[in-house]
Amino acid sequence: MNTERAVNENVIGCGSDPRVELKTLKEAMNMEFVLRDWKLSDAQSIVPLANNEKIAGNLRNTFPFPYTLDDAHLFITKSIHQHKRKQLNKAIIINDSASGSISLLMQDDVSCKSGELGFWLGEPFWGKGIMTRAINQICETAFEDSNSVRIYARPFAENEKARKTLEKAGFQLEGIFKNSIYKNGRVMDSCMYALTK
Repeated sequence: MNTERAVNENVIGCGSDPRVELKTLKEAMNMEFVLRDWKLSDAQSIVPLANNEKIAGNLRNTFPFPYTLDDAHLFITKSIHQHKRKQLNKAIIINDSASGSISLLMQDDVSCKSGELGFWLGEPFWGKGIMTRAINQICETAFEDSNSVRIYARPFAENEKARKTLEKAGFQLEGIFKNSIYKNGRVMDSCMYALTK
């Protein structure tokens, strides 16, 4: 059974102790996670999570669908060998298993004090506050360890979950770019969200 559904059913359940139900809900909303560097051994665990049209449909075309073991190996190999000053790319580890990804790609030229945020999380872990906290953590690291003064993200306008997650993490909507995305045969709007130091 889906954990989120189980929690929801628990909270609505009749005749049980409301204190126990509240504790169960709080535990689900405070699920532990760790951000760490990628390892090649993470490939097996991310494939079943990344191979999800709901995830791929809200990301750039560089994120493939279907998502195969070869795709995972290629992504992780690139992440391991990336230039650390240009990109901060971390696995989101839940229950000792890679369950998503979060990254900051530092910009160059006149935008050299900015970084672009990207993220995805396996669907079983949605709605538990994990991504909001992961965003807070990686932004704090970037602001402390680099000369960045601005971190931005460009979710598709229709991706309400990503937008709400960014807002909960303190990002401000700066604008909407009309007809700026072409994905799966559709022209769509995108948003500019940013967090400044």
